[in-house]
Amino acid sequence: MKVLIWDFDGTLAYRVGGAWTATLVEVLQQELPGCAITLADLRPYTRSGFPWHTPEIPHPHLSSPDAWWGALEETFQRAYRGVGLHDEVAERLSKLVRATYLRPDRWVRFDDVLPTLAALSAQGWTHVLLSNHVPELRDLLVSLELASYFVCVYNSAESGYEKPHPQAFADVLRAFEDAETLWMIGDGYYADVCGAQAVGIPAILVRRPHPEVRHYAESLAEVMAIVGGGMRMG
Repeated sequence: MKVLIWDFDGTLAYRVGGAWTATLVEVLQQELPGCAITLADLRPYTRSGFPWHTPEIPHPHLSSPDAWWGALEETFQRAYRGVGLHDEVAERLSKLVRATYLRPDRWVRFDDVLPTLAALSAQGWTHVLLSNHVPELRDLLVSLELASYFVCVYNSAESGYEKPHPQAFADVLRAFEDAETLWMIGDGYYADVCGAQAVGIPAILVRRPHPEVRHYAESLAEVMAIVGGGMRMG
């Protein structure tokens, strides 16, 4: 069996306009028209407080969607309070972030994703998703017409382990222990490349170059040339 482990956000798809800080701004624009608070104002408060900012700390107690989002509401409230909003306003706006972030019209596939996944499937590759993401990741895959390509989805919001935590990769290795060839593909040097290599999985960095990576692909089309050479586990 030949297995490709894919990251999601920044690798296969992205949120138009930006991710978390941009979502907080969108909520402000929806609820407080004319508000002068900007991305730059909020950004210092979104550089911490998310599960992937402390991947060394497991969070299996947040494995239900409501628990996961409830924990993040504290981060959203802190950000809104930090830019001067009153507590009751910050609390109200924080409860709107979830629906705003998940709006299907905000999520878009990269143009090279479907052709690459289809071509690799035709070459006998099995696709697996491993992502640090929201509990509704599977719904996003469906809306983006990506779900059918993946035999398994491993999501930190469900498992409680964020890449590069070894346990995030261990679950995949256990499920595909008979795989002869295995690669991790993602746009994050620390989470995807370093995390995978630490447990013996070769990795390909995509879209965002880093001087220390061995395998880099500007586009997913270039991934096919790299994995075509093959690299066996063990």
